[in-house]
Amino acid sequence: MRTWFRTPGSVWWGYAAVHLFFLAWMMSFIVHGDTFSDTEQYRQWALLGYNPDFLGDVISPWVYPLLAQLPIFAANLFGPSLYLLGWTLIVAALNAVGLYFLLRGGRARQGVAPAWFWLFFTMFMGFLSFARVEGITTSLVLVALLYAVERPAAAALLLAVATWIKVWPAAVVAPLLIASARRLQVFLVGLGVSAAVALFAVLTGAGDHLLDFAINQGDRGMQLEATFSTPWVWLSVLGVADSHIADNVAINSTEVHGPGAEIAAWLMQPLLIVAALVGAALMVWALRRGAERGELLLEGSLLMVTAFIVFNKVGSPQFIIWLLPVVVAGLVHDWERWKLPAALLMGIAFTTFIIYPLFYTPLIHANPIMAAVLTIRNVLVVTLLVWAVRRTVELGRAAAGVAHQDARGHHS
Repeated sequence: MRTWFRTPGSVWWGYAAVHLFFLAWMMSFIVHGDTFSDTEQYRQWALLGYNPDFLGDVISPWVYPLLAQLPIFAANLFGPSLYLLGWTLIVAALNAVGLYFLLRGGRARQGVAPAWFWLFFTMFMGFLSFARVEGITTSLVLVALLYAVERPAAAALLLAVATWIKVWPAAVVAPLLIASARRLQVFLVGLGVSAAVALFAVLTGAGDHLLDFAINQGDRGMQLEATFSTPWVWLSVLGVADSHIADNVAINSTEVHGPGAEIAAWLMQPLLIVAALVGAALMVWALRRGAERGELLLEGSLLMVTAFIVFNKVGSPQFIIWLLPVVVAGLVHDWERWKLPAALLMGIAFTTFIIYPLFYTPLIHANPIMAAVLTIRNVLVVTLLVWAVRRTVELGRAAAGVAHQDARGHHS
């Protein structure tokens, strides 16, 4: 039995079991013509069409880049009453594609353990990955990372498309640009995809709304689950200075309020930019000291993606899914080195599962136990960022040390 679990065939049986479980669970909504979580908003967008000027008066405005229309409209193929079925099947199909590339060729055995990690992660996060746009982008980013070293242009194409579906894959684009030996090719492919999307927007009359996904986030407050919201969560639990947790109905999010919360929300945008610049500078430093490009790409990707979560005033639970493809690709590259971040991510996934979907309502009502669970989750995310920063620094130092030893040997 232990030998069987180490075969690619066993993974596909595991894939079938996990995805049939979630399909069966979703059926409790599908048979009644209902949706689950954010798929209700996606269904409304699909029915009303891409009309940003009109949507803001009817439902929540579009908060995703333009190519998010593709899966959102495609899920309506079977009609509105079966929208959730369409969405679930799209995510399941994309997961199968990601699993295929994870287990093909030379990775037939090397990818088995990382694939099982993905399936166990999905058991905790599936309620989100099957109901959010993140479920669409996961496999695209994973395949891009698996082929980034040998086929950087193909990786750049996948990442550019994924970024125009949901912004977060841009955190992987930066490490690819820095670490790739063919960065000009990577840049031109990304530029080409972006130009094509912009042209499509102009030709369809949506040119004025090309960057709405960025602009519409500007007025947000500190979202409940965001890392930097933790102090205000506890102020709300303790009832200090009228601190409280309340819904932002306009954009369908829950935010914290209290002394300094508005200032913190305003500061998060520049803090995120600074964090990204510092992360990029660290990767450039490591590369110049001779860091191995493949490892730098993976550890730099983890650094940037985790920074995008930690320094973000939006802290939706599905953000944790961003970390999955990076860690899975890392496990394929070097299982021993990536065991610690994998363990941290599984802890993050488990605590996130407790928060959502299990006990989100008590958290909204400032339950102290759930505030503690959220705090643990956020501490684990920060710990993961610290690991990524340390590993990137160590990568640069180790490479410089090897180069120094080689130089001494040459001179002697």
